[in-house]
Amino acid sequence: MGNIREVRISRKTRIGDYDQFAKGTEAGLRKIAKPLRGRRILHVNATADGGGVAELLQGQVSFENALGLASRWFVINAPSRFFAATKQMHNLLQGKSGRLDEGSKRFYLEMNRAFGRSLMRIVSSFRPHAVVIHDPQPLAAIGALAGKVPVISRLHGDLLTPNTETLEFIRPFLMKAKRVVMSNRDYLKNFPWLSPRQADIIYPAIDPFSAKNKPMEKDAAARILEGFGVNPTKPLIAQISRFDPWKDPMGVVQAYYRAKNVFPTLQLALVGLTLAKDDPGAADIFRQIKKHEKGDPDIFLFADPRITKRVPNDALVSAAYVASEVIVQKSIREGFGLTMTEAMWKGKALVAGRTSGARAQISDGRNGILVSSPEEAGRAIVRLLRHPAFRAKLGRAARESVRRHFLMPRFVADNLKLYKEVA
Repeated sequence: MGNIREVRISRKTRIGDYDQFAKGTEAGLRKIAKPLRGRRILHVNATADGGGVAELLQGQVSFENALGLASRWFVINAPSRFFAATKQMHNLLQGKSGRLDEGSKRFYLEMNRAFGRSLMRIVSSFRPHAVVIHDPQPLAAIGALAGKVPVISRLHGDLLTPNTETLEFIRPFLMKAKRVVMSNRDYLKNFPWLSPRQADIIYPAIDPFSAKNKPMEKDAAARILEGFGVNPTKPLIAQISRFDPWKDPMGVVQAYYRAKNVFPTLQLALVGLTLAKDDPGAADIFRQIKKHEKGDPDIFLFADPRITKRVPNDALVSAAYVASEVIVQKSIREGFGLTMTEAMWKGKALVAGRTSGARAQISDGRNGILVSSPEEAGRAIVRLLRHPAFRAKLGRAARESVRRHFLMPRFVADNLKLYKEVA
């Protein structure tokens, strides 16, 4: 424990394939990347699977290497106690009340000193031109790198209303970073001590060629879900997210029941297959939702990959998107929300909590619907089920907005420009 291990990237990116979404993509990216060929970029985050950061890095690192950079990806190895503490940090930074106790702070710093030692061994052999540390879990390891290699701190969470004491706790580490990157300009007001040149905004993006973002026929999606008891002749809504209180799965269940009063045959799928090790509270939330599933045969929970192993996770997620009439993302806090981006890319009408991440992607009533309560979500679901033409119109606009703004080539281009300035 306390060391860092490398994640091997299996995905191979072919840059030319992206020209079908925007002409000139390959030529433009190669022009930006030319001065960076051979530059060594080292990414460090908490976990290799489960959640948007790991999903993002799979595509990003592969893309950077295809453009001639030498990018590598490492994750930390830590005990459950550490992830319990950093999950609390995450919740506090997203606005939950409370405080991080002194014992948790000491343990966090102790583990990060170990990460720093491991990271320095990697830096000594790899000799990167820049190190990107993703999120607070390995952030304090920056102390071992200060003055030796430029460090970029990439914060992926919702930082609109952070707990002041927790923000002050991580402030010294952020100040050691050459740049601090966030997902929304609205967050900057909480970081007045960062100079304008130290702070950057880069919106995340999805890879349209990843397994779950590729097209899937509706019949194929229906067959996959039918294997788990979902009735293909009855309407289906779904939320694809961890069983996390910030994703408000209980709010989704409440919205579903309100819509079911109007559409009695309505079904609900909650797909949270990625019970990531950095999210130890997800199992508790799942048990709460499980009580509702037992009393309603039209609620389907997907949480344990061992139960669904006959179907690859990405195929199951893709099937849930495609087979659903409406996708819900009833989050209370959302740094960006790649599951929203994925649903929009599938051309789905999306009902989303009015979070900073949703507002970055959705123009209310034009390419999705924003809501502030389970009651509003229930009414929005009913409206979309009653009006299939409106539902289809939102879905078309949603896909187009993703094509224009939230695909991997734009995200990589933004990061390449950052590397030019830092590395």
